[in-house]
Amino acid sequence: MSRSHVEQRLAALRREIRHHDHLYYTKDRPEISDSEYDRLFRELVDLETAHPDLITSDSPTQRVGAPPLAELAKVPHEKPMLSLDSITDQDDVRAFDTRMKRELETEQVVYTAEPKFDGLSVELVYEDGRFVRGATRGDGTVGEDVTINLRTIRALPLQLIPEPALPAHLVVRGEVYMRLDEFQTLNRRMTERGEEAFANPRNAAAGSLRQLDSRITASRPLTLTCYDIMALSGQVPPTHWDELDALAAWGLPVPDHRRRCRSIDEVLSFHQSTDAMRDSLPFEIDGVVVKLDRRDWQDRLGSKSRSPRWAIAYKFAPRKEITVIQDIAVSVGRTGTLTPLALLKPVEVGGVTISRATLHNADEVARKDVRVGDTVKVERAGDVIPAIAERVPIPGEVRRDPFVMPDHCPVCGSAVAREGAYFYCTGQTVCVAQLKGAIEHFASKSALNIDGMGKKTVAQLVDAGMVRNLADLYSLTKDQLLTLEGFADRSATLLMESIERSKSVTLERLLMGLGIRQVGQHIAKVLAKQFGTLPRLMAATQDEFLHVREIGPEISASLTSFFSEARNREVIERLVERGLTIAPPTADGAADSQTLAGKTFVFTGGLAGYSRDQAKQLVEGRGGQVSSSVSKKTSYVVAGADPGSKLDQARKLGVMVLTETEFTDLVTPA
Repeated sequence: MSRSHVEQRLAALRREIRHHDHLYYTKDRPEISDSEYDRLFRELVDLETAHPDLITSDSPTQRVGAPPLAELAKVPHEKPMLSLDSITDQDDVRAFDTRMKRELETEQVVYTAEPKFDGLSVELVYEDGRFVRGATRGDGTVGEDVTINLRTIRALPLQLIPEPALPAHLVVRGEVYMRLDEFQTLNRRMTERGEEAFANPRNAAAGSLRQLDSRITASRPLTLTCYDIMALSGQVPPTHWDELDALAAWGLPVPDHRRRCRSIDEVLSFHQSTDAMRDSLPFEIDGVVVKLDRRDWQDRLGSKSRSPRWAIAYKFAPRKEITVIQDIAVSVGRTGTLTPLALLKPVEVGGVTISRATLHNADEVARKDVRVGDTVKVERAGDVIPAIAERVPIPGEVRRDPFVMPDHCPVCGSAVAREGAYFYCTGQTVCVAQLKGAIEHFASKSALNIDGMGKKTVAQLVDAGMVRNLADLYSLTKDQLLTLEGFADRSATLLMESIERSKSVTLERLLMGLGIRQVGQHIAKVLAKQFGTLPRLMAATQDEFLHVREIGPEISASLTSFFSEARNREVIERLVERGLTIAPPTADGAADSQTLAGKTFVFTGGLAGYSRDQAKQLVEGRGGQVSSSVSKKTSYVVAGADPGSKLDQARKLGVMVLTETEFTDLVTPA
């Protein structure tokens, strides 16, 4: 294909894809199937890949791909982005109409009424029909440049339709928002992963648009509506109604539900009918915007410091307490516990917008008998945590099936087990929702003791995709660590050395680090002593666990669930493959194994040669125990640097005090 033919085909493909984007995202009237659209898009991508010098900034393929920003730059608006005066009382609306007629000296005023979208206001700038810049409202005079993020919104045309009246320079005001069904899908996904869900669609839209990484924005289901020409080169349309028609002709999305009202009574009627259909709309609105239709009258009345004189926001009364359960999601907490959460149609409770409420556990859901689609009363338990108070029966309603807890984790797909009233994910070492907490626990002093593997470092490793399970810790490289915030050559070297040292570990410390439910330090020690090796422990049955002293039915069930989950076993195998070695246990009856039996130790001050945890393990490994307080039953108080009041207490009670050197002599085998 010649270069001229390539250029012609590229131009034709871009026109056709823009046309179908406009029909799908703006008009909701697709003409072709998804597969046919995908075929056109793939052809465009392939041609641009073969001819990268022919890629244009307004190509449909260029919506995502810019590198993350360090910060959002401030940009001044071409014209101030004013806010609207809000009213809720019908008498105030009539008073507004009276004022319009008086100041304009006329008996009749025509208004345009349209929904007030509950989203984030933005400025859009087009040059020769091409989108060149977008900004948030900010303080009305200066906003934040979110151009690369706005480009990811498929409802926003990167190139306008070249109608004859398309101005060379055009500045449009719009609203970025999120459809309710897509908002619930996003919140469900975040809830299942144990992440903090958004309070309402507006917060979700605002948080998504202001991301520094446009790839995150692209993953969020944002859309757009436009409703005002802020500036343009050329003739301004004579009325606001004509203005909306012009925006639509150029390919920009505008409100479909709107009315030209020839009296204030028609405005009130539109407000009433819109309020009645509010719950059936696919997006959130909080009122009706009422504007003078004639642009010359708008200019004549002008503006106050922060709001126009010719428009008002006629707000709806807030929804109070009663709402609908749109979905029931299951959140996976950092310890693997599954918690059902009701995803609600947003409702105001005590001055706070609520979009989700806890259902505590499966038994609570069954007791209250709440299901998806039910109308419910919401309350803020203790004025803090939203909860479902009760179901509100609706005459003639057809209810859905009762809620059932999943049998597999919604995040990682591992089997779900039950423990009393609670369900939990058994894939503790591979579940993303539990991963950060699992790594922090694995690296803690009582487990693998990886010095430098703190909360912030763990979060960076997981968020960057460097660590997807515990075994990945042993595949990290120094170069990877140097890409993380806060790491330099020395700190990266020290962490790599600490990771390497942790490869040699006792069985009880490994068991502690795996984070098996109900397996703490003591039970880990009991299991290590009983089974001796990891293969024997992993092969044990539930009955074998039950025959171990101090292991009851719940711990036995937890151990069996953990080791029967294939993904957990796979991670353990990877740990061994990547160099983890388990030190052999001390043989029963060894000469020094019980030399401190019956002795109680208390530590005070800092030890130079041991961490407090290491000292404790030395004592317990020889049959002794460690206490946090001094009493007459205390055998020894070990005093390090800068001892506290425990040393005074020991002297007062006549308890023997040991220096660190004397303690070392006591715990070191002869």
